[in-house]
Amino acid sequence: MTVLEQPGAYRPTPPPGWQPRVDAAPLLPDAEPYRLLGTAAAADISPDLLTRLHRELVRGRRYNAQATALTRQGRLAVYPSSTGQEACQVAAGLVLEDRDWLFPSYRDTLAAVARGLDPVDALTLLRGDWHSGYDPHAHRVAPLCTPLATQLPHAVGLAHAARLKGDDVVALALVGDGGTSEGDFHEALNFAAVWHAPVVFLVQNNGFAISVPLAKQTAAPSLAHKAVGYGMPGRLVDGNDVAAVHQVLTEAVRRARGGGGPTLVEAVTYRIDAHTNADDATRYRPDSEVEAWRAHDPIALLEDAMRDRHLLDDEGVRAARESAERLAADLRERMHQDPVLDPMALFEHVYADRTGQLREQAAQLRAELDAEAADSGTATDSGKGER
Repeated sequence: MTVLEQPGAYRPTPPPGWQPRVDAAPLLPDAEPYRLLGTAAAADISPDLLTRLHRELVRGRRYNAQATALTRQGRLAVYPSSTGQEACQVAAGLVLEDRDWLFPSYRDTLAAVARGLDPVDALTLLRGDWHSGYDPHAHRVAPLCTPLATQLPHAVGLAHAARLKGDDVVALALVGDGGTSEGDFHEALNFAAVWHAPVVFLVQNNGFAISVPLAKQTAAPSLAHKAVGYGMPGRLVDGNDVAAVHQVLTEAVRRARGGGGPTLVEAVTYRIDAHTNADDATRYRPDSEVEAWRAHDPIALLEDAMRDRHLLDDEGVRAARESAERLAADLRERMHQDPVLDPMALFEHVYADRTGQLREQAAQLRAELDAEAADSGTATDSGKGER
């Protein structure tokens, strides 16, 4: 007698009464990325919204360029540019209410700035000065997350806790296509769906996880299709169409806030610059591919659509660029100022109450700093005496 022949043994064929828990059809993404600019529906977009989106896109492009230049000048240790992905970043920064939370990855400094974070504070972590550089609770922006996808379970936990408390809060978590290959991604989506948590996942599919193309990470029809396996809707959107990204995210946030549960949004975009300033992207992608995506530039797409509706002219473009230059000049000036750092701040914001080990380490560092200061003072005094 085999194992399957024993009474009560598991059999791979489900019983006749088996039915799926939910209908999968409404959860499936569209066959093609959703687009809004250049379609008849674009006429219904608020002119004020388009103007704001345009201003933020132009400022974001200049912010990326200035931050990249700061790495060459030694003012930043590293900078992962989001040039080409500004539409995803700007839309993510603008769709949330003040009470909501943004959970960015390391590449999402622009999203944090669009949400209102000081541009210098957004770069402090990359400068190596602080653990984060800003108060996450004050800004409702979680620390920029360098480990891939670890911010996603945190976003689910916060959203679930808010729901249990009865708070009207939504969490928007950003991740790259490479992050979807991490276990944290799958765990976060599973918990979010089971708990019906008010969280939105935005996957910025920019084609590469550093040098690994998407085709070597997954065989799924799209990353948005992964949502179905967890029981949440998947949306596929043109990540360079800022109006489309903003609309899809707005709908997902509204659904989450209304008790509809989580949504997975895949924005198809492209990383024009290298992975970071330390990367040589020419080793794994041809220039022709980059140039093809430049023709689908998010700023140009929006400007063409706004000009067609007579919402933008040369003067409007010039005003947006001048605003961006003022942002870059302020960023450049403040980043060239050497920060005044207190080594003892290393022990701040680690735990609410310091552990015994941290207290011991802090006391040891304080003793070393006091001894160094005393030695410097003695040397100065003796030098004065000799003179």
